[in-house]
Amino acid sequence: MREALGLAEEAARRGEVPVGAVVVKDGNIIGRGYNRPITTSDPTAHAEIVAMREASAALGNYRLAGCELFVTLEPCVMCVGAMAHARIARVVYGASDPKTGACGSIVDLPALETFNHHGRFEGGVLAEECAATLKRFFAERR
Repeated sequence: MREALGLAEEAARRGEVPVGAVVVKDGNIIGRGYNRPITTSDPTAHAEIVAMREASAALGNYRLAGCELFVTLEPCVMCVGAMAHARIARVVYGASDPKTGACGSIVDLPALETFNHHGRFEGGVLAEECAATLKRFFAERR
């Protein structure tokens, strides 16, 4: 999660909402990402998606079975859907997102019995630190 926090800071330096993510396989980081939808003009360029793209390229497979994803903010609907399609085994996130969080804040996609893949989703890791990064970013914008 500390690596993801560093990536979130990079996003903030670039004027993006500070969210960072890493994908880990067998204890090694194989994908890194930070939010970049503004700088890339790509609405799908969330930190999680960028990290999964890099991890998929590293493995040569869009399935990321056995991988873990660490992200500083609770994933949105799009990202949870992509994680399910990629077969991510475990997702660990920091701060909850009361506006777009899809792991319990506004909806809980992983809890749906009919969802096609059920990885483990855990929140609250370094939550205060992750939330502080976001609060600082938005306070500086006001």
